[in-house]
Amino acid sequence: MKQEEPPAKERILLAAEELFAESGFDATPTSRIAERAKVPKGLVHYYFRRKADLLGALIKRLPDEQIDPALVVVPGDIAESLRRLVSELDARLARSRMLSHLLWREADTHRAVRTALNDRFQQLVRQVRAVILAAGEGGVAVADVDSAAGLLALAVSYRHSVARHEEEPPSLMEAELNFIAGALMAHPVT
Repeated sequence: MKQEEPPAKERILLAAEELFAESGFDATPTSRIAERAKVPKGLVHYYFRRKADLLGALIKRLPDEQIDPALVVVPGDIAESLRRLVSELDARLARSRMLSHLLWREADTHRAVRTALNDRFQQLVRQVRAVILAAGEGGVAVADVDSAAGLLALAVSYRHSVARHEEEPPSLMEAELNFIAGALMAHPVT
């Protein structure tokens, strides 16, 4: 049985993602996108009035990084909880490596991309904070949690921003996770 081809709009988005990641947004004409998607150029403009609309649609395709703390939290074990969180975030990155590459690359020149990446960073900070608080079971100082959440979110964001340059997936940051967990437990709430 012959496998059905994706709809034209989906082919256009896939072609745009590949070409923007390969050559950059500004260096990719819509005619190349149409050619790669095997659609008439007018159809690209039918679905996406401006080329920037294509970039906006790709931003929306980033996988949801919102992880339910119940899936990763081990009560009383901050290090293991953070390990599970980072592992799940890395798995989601692996499913969107090309799109992630494209967005980190275009963040310097497109405000919408910068805004989307900043929103994702803030979400990551909140998520790390929620995991630490749940795993710490009320035994950690909130000010320390806020600092730890910001630092870990920065480390994860950095790893994901450079993952496109690495052949192998990044290591799990074992030393960093243990350090953060140890520092949080060394200053319990009194």
